[in-house]
Amino acid sequence: MLSLDLQSRQPIYEQLVRGLSELVSLGALAPDEQLPSVRSLARDLGVNPNTVQKAYQELERSGVIYSIAGKGSFVSPGPAAARMLRGQRLEKLREAAAEGRRAGIPREEALGAVEAVYEEGTNHD
Repeated sequence: MLSLDLQSRQPIYEQLVRGLSELVSLGALAPDEQLPSVRSLARDLGVNPNTVQKAYQELERSGVIYSIAGKGSFVSPGPAAARMLRGQRLEKLREAAAEGRRAGIPREEALGAVEAVYEEGTNHD
């Protein structure tokens, strides 16, 4: 279901937020589906329950999940996860573009690389 990279510089809670958002966006977690309890998920992943709680709070703040007191956390219906995932992917694209610019890659070459990726996508769809 979820995999974490404990060697990554990205905080574990952010990895959880990204991973759960992805699962929701891809439909692996259905609207109104109950998520594992904080303690259960923390135990399964071998992380501190506070880490899972922080991820759940971020997901709730973003509208990806909702909580019902005494019942647990559930996947929100609607496009919140897709919006979050899109924002995360755009941020990665911006970071890659900034790295390319710092490396001296000309704008036209960078745009050509992006266009090539999109062309590959249309040829395989």
